[in-house]
Amino acid sequence: MKNYQAKSLDSKHFKLTQADTEIGLLEYESWFSFKAEIILANHHRYAVQPKGFWGTTIEVKDQQEQVLLDFKMNWKGQILIRTLFGGQEDYYILKQKGLLRSTFVLLHGEETELLSLAPDFKWTRLNFDYELVASDALEQLPGKELLLLTAIHCANYYLTMMTAAAA
Repeated sequence: MKNYQAKSLDSKHFKLTQADTEIGLLEYESWFSFKAEIILANHHRYAVQPKGFWGTTIEVKDQQEQVLLDFKMNWKGQILIRTLFGGQEDYYILKQKGLLRSTFVLLHGEETELLSLAPDFKWTRLNFDYELVASDALEQLPGKELLLLTAIHCANYYLTMMTAAAA
């Protein structure tokens, strides 16, 4: 198991670290936007953009415009993630877990838990920080850093959609 921290620097920027080592940044175009950019510590950049007229599917593309993963919310309130790392297609589910549904989990298939994300709302900044705990299986995945930052985007996406639905 490995612990990560995602700290919101402001309403548009999240910094992912592990033991004080920067893994990458998630930078939103604007507040409550689904459009963002992921910048890894090795300076590789990825565009996160809604696809299509309704924008219900979000794609993550590299600088050559190749789709590396995409995600969308289903009717059960789960986020379905499809990865295409190295030409290999795989599927994951991000959903809320727990009695008060305060934690998100990333599952491979229906049962293998790879990651937990615990949001921590900061009233003074009106933003969320996250504590992430990754399984050894997640640590072995290709594109792990991109998947971690995408999971943060998905949790933000979920919280934004639920806030909008409640309003």
